[in-house]
Amino acid sequence: MKPRLIRITTVPMSLEKLLEGQLEFMQDYFQVIAISADLESLEVLGKNNGYETYHVEMTRQITPISDIKSLYKLYKYFKKEKPTIVHTHTPKAGIVGMMAAWLARIPNRLHTVAGLPLMEATGKKRKLLDFVEKLTYRFATKVYPNSKGLYDFIVAENLAKPEKLKIIGQGSSNGINTQYFDPSIFTAKRNTFRQELNIPADSFVFVFVGRLVGDKGINELVQAFSKLNSEFRIQDSKLLLVGPFEGELDPLKRETITAIENNPNIISVGYQNDVRPYFAAADALVFPSYREGFPNVAMQAGAMGLPSIVSDINGCNEIIIPNVNGLIIPPKNTEALAEAMQLLINDIELYNRLKSNARIQITSRYERQQVWDALLAEYQSLLEEKK
Repeated sequence: MKPRLIRITTVPMSLEKLLEGQLEFMQDYFQVIAISADLESLEVLGKNNGYETYHVEMTRQITPISDIKSLYKLYKYFKKEKPTIVHTHTPKAGIVGMMAAWLARIPNRLHTVAGLPLMEATGKKRKLLDFVEKLTYRFATKVYPNSKGLYDFIVAENLAKPEKLKIIGQGSSNGINTQYFDPSIFTAKRNTFRQELNIPADSFVFVFVGRLVGDKGINELVQAFSKLNSEFRIQDSKLLLVGPFEGELDPLKRETITAIENNPNIISVGYQNDVRPYFAAADALVFPSYREGFPNVAMQAGAMGLPSIVSDINGCNEIIIPNVNGLIIPPKNTEALAEAMQLLINDIELYNRLKSNARIQITSRYERQQVWDALLAEYQSLLEEKK
């Protein structure tokens, strides 16, 4: 009988997008059970991908009473199912899942760190988030930062001892399917996609993919793009925003939303199941996020042959090598962002060099199968140790 492997995320979208294909791969070696909130979406996901699911309601906010209920439900489930490995992702799933697994005496309690909200927090909120993160790592038997930057931050902040930490492979939680993100599939359709978006064939198009929230740098991005139009007088560039607005946790400034709505050169298409057509229609990724773990978007864009402008933050500054496959700017710096965008438009030689390197920098380091194999080897090593 295969050992039981439980994977937990706060919401099913993380299972679907951030860990796409990984749980199905692991089913050849484990009895995989996925746990998350949102019963309907979770059941559909499990049915479509052929793995078991178990519903536990979790929130992304600080909700102590709800969290205690989730903790107790998970504890009872672990005692009943007796999994060999419990592996959590995302902050809320991490603290609730690791604590429940510790109480249930699960031998392998693993947590992946793919970004830390506490990096942008201050005051009492920062202290609370620090405490919760330390507690999560204490209950875990192993902690996997998905980038060198996160590893160094965790050690520097004394959140966990170095011997408990490990980076799987070259970094990333799931790598990239470079056969799926392949620009050659879309070469003949590029102009068609542009026509559907009312983008002229000769316009330089910047694309952003992700949640349209403050800590993704959208306020600065919209302001920087407006500078291109007004101060730098570059009128034929476009900004393509691919992702949902989130009005609760980290809403955009009112003036940013107004600019998105009123600037004809900014095209917002909302959430999209398949982002490849939008990469194919674009010339460069612009991703001025404040904090990341190891962003899939930068790898996806690179695999699609796009150079990137990214912030000098964890993950981004590992995927992008300055003047090789992209440009790196200071976070929260509108002026530097505008200048980098202008440079890509005006310096054709630089742009072509970055573009020619973009795909190979991803395929050589972050192919998805390499990440899966490295994680499987880690699981098997842990099982051997426990024997």
